Amino acid sequence: MIGVSLTMFYTLLVSISEHSNFLKAYLIAGTSVIVLITLYAKSILKTYKFPLFISVSLAALYTFIYVIIQLENYALLVGSISLFLILASIMYVSRRIDWNNG
Repeated sequence: MIGVSLTMFYTLLVSISEHSNFLKAYLIAGTSVIVLITLYAKSILKTYKFPLFISVSLAALYTFIYVIIQLENYALLVGSISLFLILASIMYVSRRIDWNNG
């Protein structure tokens, strides 16, 4: 269900941007999908902590994507450097996880 919701972002973005400017369409589509996924996660998990983490992560991701789209000529450079830094951060934070004891 969450995968379908993420796919709906692009459908909403394209359909709304036909009748409005890109920023407004992006805000509406992004906010709609983030709220939908957060409420779905809340209803399944019955807690607030992880759904809040999901919503903040999705908001950061959609903000990151919007900034990259707006950069046009530097999108590949900024995107690849940013993804490298994100991967390095995740590797650093997860270095002490004991993967043998699940």
